[in-house]
Parts: sequence; C-alpha cells; structure tokens
Amino acid sequence: MNIIFVLIPIAILFVVIAGAVFFWAIRSEQFEDLDRQGSNILFDEEQRPLPSPEQQAEQESRPHDQQP
Repeated sequence: MNIIFVLIPIAILFVVIAGAVFFWAIRSEQFEDLDRQGSNILFDEEQRPLPSPEQQAEQESRPHDQQP
C-alpha cells in the first residue's frame, strides 16, 4: 500500500512533463503545415551532375581566385 505514495507523484510528474512538451510543441509551431513535410519525400530534387575527371583536374589546377 505504501507504493501508492511513490507511484502517484511519479504519475503526476509524467503528466506535467507530457503537458509541458505538448505546449512547447504548440508554441514553437511544430504542428503547422503537416502536409508539406509528408509529401516532401515524394518529390525528387534535381541533383547536379558530377564533374568529369578532366573537369576536376582543370578546377584543381586553376588558382583559387579565378574559379567561378
């Protein structure tokens, strides 16, 4: 029966922590625009092609102040 005196404060502490995390998430707008992040993975972004070995050698041989 004495375990109740330990479990009740622990349960209250968990509820307070969960409430604090929930209100932090609301204030920092974590729940805004949920659709964009869900569909973001479906769209492929164009990747730049890798330079050929000749282009890499040319870039490495140029002085740094002349690179575009």
